[in-house]
This record gives sequence, C-alpha cells and structure tokens, in this order.
Amino acid sequence: MLYYLHGFASSSQSEKARLTVDYFSTLPGVQITALDLPYTPDAAMAVLAQQITAPPTAIIGSSLGGFLATVLAERYGCRACLINPAVAPHKVLADYVGDYHHPVLQQSYQVRAEHMTQLASLMPLTLKRPEQYFVLLQSGDEVLDYRQALEYYQGARFELIEGGDHSFVGYQQYLTQIAEFCLQQP
Repeated sequence: MLYYLHGFASSSQSEKARLTVDYFSTLPGVQITALDLPYTPDAAMAVLAQQITAPPTAIIGSSLGGFLATVLAERYGCRACLINPAVAPHKVLADYVGDYHHPVLQQSYQVRAEHMTQLASLMPLTLKRPEQYFVLLQSGDEVLDYRQALEYYQGARFELIEGGDHSFVGYQQYLTQIAEFCLQQP
C-alpha cells in the first residue's frame, strides 16, 4: 500500500494528490490512498496510526506531508518520496500562529504555539537510511528554503529543479520517476 500525505492547510483533493492517485491507480496491482489529515500534529499522527496498520510500500508527502512522511518512513523503514518537504516545520509554522479557514474543506482551524512543540517532538534527529528517500525540490519555493532539505536529507536521491515554486511546478512530469522509486524492490 502507498500513501499520499498532503501539506499544511491542503487536502486529498489538492491537484498533486489527485494527480498522484490518478497516476498510481493506472499501475497494475498498486493500491494508493490520499488521506485527509487534521490540522494539529497529534491528531494527524493519530489518524496516520489508525490508517496505516502495516508497513507501507512507500509514502509520498508534500511540504508538511513530506515531514510526516519522513516521521513514518523512519518508523516503518519504508521508502518515502518528498516534494518540497518541510524541514523543522515547528520553526516555519511558528510564524503562522492564528485562526484560519480552509476554503475547500469549509473548516476553521487554529495554529497554536503548542503545535510547534508537538512538531518538534516528532522530528527525527537523524535519518537511519537516507537512501530510502527521493527528494524533489524547486529552488524557487517561496515558502520553504530548499537548502535545508539538501542538508537534512544528505545521502538521499535528489531532483533539484531551478525555479518553480512551493506547489512544485510541472509535478506530473515526475510521476514516472516517483513510481519507479516507490515501487522499487528493496
């Protein structure tokens, strides 16, 4: 089983999630699901623990979903493909404490200081097997500094594209590479 984890304030209905699920659904014998995750780290981890009951084949994660994919890949020893992943999201999201409304899901939510503590406690200090990661980065990411990912995921496979943005422009062009990496036999 493969899982797609969306980024902060996104959903399973995002363009990347839909493109990923649609692409992997065409591959024979492959099962993939995109989960809708709660906004708080502890609640998101509870949903993931409930939904992922056996080690997955791989996890694909975008932005904060990339961070959560890293947490799970370290826990399960599986492959992970990360798209513009958040590194140390407790530092990035600290600037976004406040009240928000998700226009697609029609839900209100809060980002609180205690969520930063939860995120910090989840962050793996080191990666056990960095070769189990495929990290796709665009240098034009306006939200996250791609150089932090280059440093944190040393030893991983990288695809660094000049320009682009946080949404990862041209994502669909990389789905074949993502599938090859995720479905590769250990």
